[in-house]
Amino acid sequence: MSEVSTQGVNPGAAEFPHRQIATTLRARIRRGDWQPGERLPSIPALAGMFGVAKQTIQRTVDQLRVEGLLITKPGSGTYVRGTRRRLNRLSRGRYGAQRGYHADLAARYRQQLMSVGREPAPPEVADAFGVPDNTELVVRRYQVRTQDATVSQMTVEVGASWFRTSDVAGSSIERAEAFGRPVYQEVEEVTGRRYTSATDVISARLPTREEAELLAMRPDTPVLHLLHVAFDEHHKPLEVALSTWPGPMTTLTEDYKIPAPRPEEDYGDESDIALG
Repeated sequence: MSEVSTQGVNPGAAEFPHRQIATTLRARIRRGDWQPGERLPSIPALAGMFGVAKQTIQRTVDQLRVEGLLITKPGSGTYVRGTRRRLNRLSRGRYGAQRGYHADLAARYRQQLMSVGREPAPPEVADAFGVPDNTELVVRRYQVRTQDATVSQMTVEVGASWFRTSDVAGSSIERAEAFGRPVYQEVEEVTGRRYTSATDVISARLPTREEAELLAMRPDTPVLHLLHVAFDEHHKPLEVALSTWPGPMTTLTEDYKIPAPRPEEDYGDESDIALG
């Protein structure tokens, strides 16, 4: 464990003491003085090191937890949460030659099936399927955890895939077993229909109580939430998938080409554009 040298705070500074300390700890975490999964000194120890009250250190820890840098395990201590997780191209990686998790992600993350059953559809799922709220649908719930065997092992994603009961009733989709292939392939075989298009809607919100517990987050820390609707060739929804990630530790990246202007296009001069 890295040692923290005694360092006071500037009482004359405009910034509150807990924020000054947060700046110091944040910088040390980012430069690697503490590695993901490493435990920080106790709150009394940090209070002594910085010459402040324990309540000030608690406020610092609370702030860094909201930012996603720290995680507190009751009865154990406060740990560095880990590095930022980059999610490429939203859900597109599920399809084509790279369906399912990419090889580099599979080496670092493990998807675990949590439950399978029939449940009333929540509003966003019901709307996507075009059915009334609380319509009974089949749902497969999962969580994605880091592969590390260290204390930093944690859940980094919770999600669920929903299906019309009439499409998958009595099939393998309703059985509580993991597949050796992406779910979409299983659904195509069961239904005889092919996934041909999809829509992703990403939003930010506060987590539900269950999400906060699974993701080991404070309930006032935002999450990123993805609604993924996959359609067949007749544009009828085959699957509605929900994914939720810790907002402060997740980035979504989209790479795309910008088309070149056609020769006949004339945009005028810059002043015309500015005034238009």
